[in-house]
Amino acid sequence: MLSAEKNDSALRTFFRSPLFDCFQFTVLIAVLGWLAVHSADNIGYNWQWYQIPRYLFSTTESGVVAGPLLEGLLITLQISLISLFFALAIGLLTALFRLSNSFVARWLAIIYLETSRNTPLLIQIFFIYFVLGPMLGLDRMTAAILALSLFEGAYASEIFRSGIQSVDRGQIEAASSLGLTTFATYRHIIIPQAIRTVLPPLTSQAISLVKDSALVSTIAIYDLTMQGQALIAESYLTFEIWFTVAAMYLCITLFLSVVVGIMEKRLSLP
Repeated sequence: MLSAEKNDSALRTFFRSPLFDCFQFTVLIAVLGWLAVHSADNIGYNWQWYQIPRYLFSTTESGVVAGPLLEGLLITLQISLISLFFALAIGLLTALFRLSNSFVARWLAIIYLETSRNTPLLIQIFFIYFVLGPMLGLDRMTAAILALSLFEGAYASEIFRSGIQSVDRGQIEAASSLGLTTFATYRHIIIPQAIRTVLPPLTSQAISLVKDSALVSTIAIYDLTMQGQALIAESYLTFEIWFTVAAMYLCITLFLSVVVGIMEKRLSLP
């Protein structure tokens, strides 16, 4: 009986582990690869995967040099990380404004949220770059980071607000009775508990931000997507390059998922 329970527990642990996720991902890639090869054979496409490594890196006398795709990946990571930092900061500040007793703060937050969430990200990028950019002297990179931060921050703010409101009201009243200031209450009581609640949805939002960053290629930023488009126009290796670009985006999002999974386990420890 105990042996059967141990086996069931081991199976449940395996199905919830990153190893099982990697197994599922491998099976999915194998199936998609088979479908792609089969479809390409039907249309007479000539696969040239051997040309892809030179677009990732090259070896010179001075060492290994990053190729166009890796250079684009670095730009994508740079934009995504900076935008994620500002999006979380904007989201937390907006959530606090929404929960504030100040009429002005609440309405500023509502106007920002409704404007940002109800207009497409592409339009916001164009507006910030082509309209605000010349007025404020913003370059392409700054405009892209600002647009992504504002757009994703609007969604992050609702996640933060739900996490803050999930904290038991009695704890807040107890903190007030102990003489803690509002800042101290949020810092030591509310935010630490809210983080455990908001971490999974914030992970999804971070993954969404990485994928949305592909739109910055529309203002001629040579991120991963833009580099892929340029290489396709040059080499005509449409399927090979797009599959490689998709795999690189997937690696980023899987890495984020694994990191947050580890953080969740540590936060759940007593």
